[in-house]
Amino acid sequence: MIETSGVIEKEQGNGFYLVTLEQPAGHQCLCRAAGKLTKFRIKLLAGDKVLVEISPYDLSRGRITYRERNTGASGPRPGGNRPGGPRRR
Repeated sequence: MIETSGVIEKEQGNGFYLVTLEQPAGHQCLCRAAGKLTKFRIKLLAGDKVLVEISPYDLSRGRITYRERNTGASGPRPGGNRPGGPRRR
C-alpha cells in the first residue's frame, strides 16, 4: 500500500470522498473511510486533512485511515474535536 496525506475536497455520497493528494501534487482519488473511522463514526468534512492508503494497482481509489486533529478550511472545529461539542461534566 502507498500511504500519503491529502485534503478532502467534497463528499460524493454513499460514504465516498474526493481527496486531493499532496504527493503526487494535485492527484485526486476517490476514497472511503476505513476501519475504526467507520466503527467509531468519526465525522469527515470537506477541508479535513487525512491520511490515505492507495493500492499500487489502482491509483484512482483509496481508503482514508486517519483524520488529523483540528484542521480544516475554516480552522479548528467549534467545541473541540468532538462532533457534538465538548464533553460537559
